[in-house]
Amino acid sequence: MLVTGPEQFLAERATQLLRQQLAAIDPALEISDIEADQYAPGLIATLASPSLFGEPRLLRVSGVEKCTDAFIADMIAYLERPADDVTIVLRHGGGVRGKKLLDAIRSGSGGGIEVQCPELKRETDRVDFVQAEFRAAKRRIRPSAVRTVVAAFADDLAELAAACRQLIADDDQEITDATVDRYYGGRVETNAFKVADIALGGRSAAALVELRHALATGEAPVPIVAAFASKLRTMAKVSAYRGTPAQAAQALGLAPWQVQRAQRDAAGWTEAGLAGAILSIAEADAAVKGGSRDAEFALETMVRTIARRGEQR
Repeated sequence: MLVTGPEQFLAERATQLLRQQLAAIDPALEISDIEADQYAPGLIATLASPSLFGEPRLLRVSGVEKCTDAFIADMIAYLERPADDVTIVLRHGGGVRGKKLLDAIRSGSGGGIEVQCPELKRETDRVDFVQAEFRAAKRRIRPSAVRTVVAAFADDLAELAAACRQLIADDDQEITDATVDRYYGGRVETNAFKVADIALGGRSAAALVELRHALATGEAPVPIVAAFASKLRTMAKVSAYRGTPAQAAQALGLAPWQVQRAQRDAAGWTEAGLAGAILSIAEADAAVKGGSRDAEFALETMVRTIARRGEQR
C-alpha cells in the first residue's frame, strides 16, 4: 500500500486502519518498522522471508521521499515476486524521489494500491471532511454546526477528527449549533466570518464589537477583509444565477449548503447594494495592504458600510 501526500494525520489513520484489519484477521500479526532513508540493502528480503510459524507480517516504511538507492532497487525487485502473508506500507510525503518505484506500484505491479492524503487547506475541504466523518458513522449534523466545528478546530485536522468522534459518541441526536457550543463553546472564538455574518445581517454595533474582539484576539486585518470578500463574492454569484440551488451549486462549483447560505445572505440586497459593498471591501483591502496607516479604521469603515446596506434590505 502506497500512502502519498503531505497530510500526516490522514496517512497515520490509513496505516492504523490497515493494521487493525490485519490484526483482526490474525492476532499473531508481526509488525516491523523501516526508515527508508537509513535502509540497508537486503532488509526487505530478510523481513519478508517466510517465518518459522508462518505468522502474517506488516512492514511499515517511513520517509520513502528520502529513501536510499538500495531501497528503490530492493523494492522494485520485491514487487516482481511479493511474499505471501506480507503487507508493506510505503509512506511517501511528496516530491520526486523514488518516482520509478511509485510508478511501478501505481501501474499495479505487486498488487499494490495507493491511498492519497492531500493537505486539507481550504475551509471547504475541512467541511467535506467533517461531513464524511458523520456520514461514515450514519449520523446527522446540521450544515451550520459543521461550520462551527470547523471554525473551532481550523488549525489541526487531528483535533477536528477527535471532536467529531466525541460528538458522535456522546450525543445520539442530530448535532446542532447548540450541541457544538455545549462541547466546544470555549474553542469557537471570534473569527472573520463571524464578523462578516453579523455585518451582513445589518447589525452595525454588534459587528464592530466582534471586529474589535477579533483584532484583540489575534485576527489579522487582511484575512478579515478576505472573509468579507469571499462571502460577498459568493452572494453576487448566487444572486445572479437563475436556476435551482442544485443547479447553482454545480454550475458555480459550490457546495449546496454554500448556495443556500448565500441565498439567505443575499435576500433583499439590490444589485446597487452588492456593488457598493464590494467597492467598500476593495477600498479596505487596499488600505490594510499598505494603502493606509490605520488599518483598523479602514476595517471599521467597511463593516459600517456593509452593515448599513444590510439594514436596507
